[in-house]
Amino acid sequence: MKTFRAIAGYMLGGVMFIVLLPTIMWLASRMPALEHIGALRASITGVLILGGLALSVWTIVYMKRQGKGNPMDAFDHEIGPRTQHLMTEGPYRFNRNPMLTGTFIYLAGYIVWLWTWQALLVWGIFVAIMIVQVMSEEKRLRRDFGEEYEAYCKRTGRFLPFTCRK
Repeated sequence: MKTFRAIAGYMLGGVMFIVLLPTIMWLASRMPALEHIGALRASITGVLILGGLALSVWTIVYMKRQGKGNPMDAFDHEIGPRTQHLMTEGPYRFNRNPMLTGTFIYLAGYIVWLWTWQALLVWGIFVAIMIVQVMSEEKRLRRDFGEEYEAYCKRTGRFLPFTCRK
């Protein structure tokens, strides 16, 4: 059952973040033709999409190997097995939510590709929802890890290394 939940968690996350959100961005943008967009825009798109995916995948692999769990915990409801200890190394040394940061970067690549205000709006709504999710998750982390988590928050930004520490 544990393996099934873990696989289901990864599949749900993959479908939602890698397929569904870019599709919603494209549909909201009135389904523009995905033709040649110019070398500069294509390069920026590629760097953002590949860089964001790389950061997210690195985080998932690190979380599985070091944390012995997976990232699927939504609004304090465990979808897959949670990590067993607070992770502060690997991608987590840069910020407290590197997988989500990677997803934001990945989706920013689609904004550059589509180049519409609608894609930007979908991204903004997603970011707002994820901020609420992260704040919910932070309550659980404070409850689970106490002072250790508080110390980590003081030295590491929520999404970027240089953001306001809280």
